[in-house]
Amino acid sequence: MIARPLTVALAAAALLALAGCGNNADRGYQGWVEADLIFVSPDESGRITKLTVREGDEARKGELIYTLDDDLQQADLNQNNATLANAKQSFDRAQSLSKTGSGTQANLDAAVSALRVAEARVETSKTRLARRQVYAPVTGNVQQIYFREGEMVGAQRPVLSILPPGNMKLRFYVAETVLPKFTIGDTVRVTCDGCAPDLTARIYFIATQAEYTPPVIYSLDERNKLVYLIQARPDRPTALRVGQPVSIFPLVKAPAQQPASAGAKS
Repeated sequence: MIARPLTVALAAAALLALAGCGNNADRGYQGWVEADLIFVSPDESGRITKLTVREGDEARKGELIYTLDDDLQQADLNQNNATLANAKQSFDRAQSLSKTGSGTQANLDAAVSALRVAEARVETSKTRLARRQVYAPVTGNVQQIYFREGEMVGAQRPVLSILPPGNMKLRFYVAETVLPKFTIGDTVRVTCDGCAPDLTARIYFIATQAEYTPPVIYSLDERNKLVYLIQARPDRPTALRVGQPVSIFPLVKAPAQQPASAGAKS
C-alpha cells in the first residue's frame, strides 16, 4: 500500500487558460487540487474472488474490501500442519528416550529445533492465508478500481485506490517578491467556480528552492520566471475535487503589537 500524488489533466488545461493573465492580488494565485492516494495491493499474486466496494463508496478502516483465491495458501498450511504433527511425534519420542537414558542429548536438541521450525512455518502459513482477505487500511472514498472480480492481479499491484479526506492538498506557485506574504501555518482563502464562498486552507509546505514556472501554469511571458511551490491543506476537503483549479488569496495579517517602552507612563 503506497501513497502517491495524483495530478489530473483537467488542472493543466484550466491553468493554461488562466496563466496568460499573470498572478496579481486581485485574481489571486492560481493553483489546483491534488491528492495523495492510498493504493491497496496484495502481498502475493492471485485471482480476485470478491469485491465488496465500488468506485465512490466510502471504505472504513478495517472493513473488508476484497478477497483473493486462497487454494495455494490453504494447501501450504495443510502441508505445514502435517510437518508440525510429525515434528511433535519426533520430539515426544526423543524426549522419552532421553529420560530413560536410551537417547542422546544431540537427538533431543535436533527434535526441539525441528519442532520450533515447524511451528514457525505454520504461523507463516496462517498469516499468508489471512492476508488473502484485504481490509481497508484507512477511511476514505474509493477513487478507482483497477482490477475486477475474476481477474488476476500481481503481487504489489494495486487493486484499488482510496482517498482519505486529509490527503487532499492545494498546490500553487508564487514569485520571490511575494514569498514573504506566506508562512507555514498561515490560513489562506480559496475560491473556485461553483464553490462555497468561505473555503480556507492552511499552509504546511513552502519550497526552499526556486524553480522555473512549471509547464502546467506558464505562459510565454512567465515561462522564464523563478517561482516557489506552496502547498496547503483545505479545511473542508470534501468541498473540493481532485484536479479542480482554484485561486488562492492570502489573508491580511494583523500588525504585530509593539511592546511598551520601559519609560512609558502608566
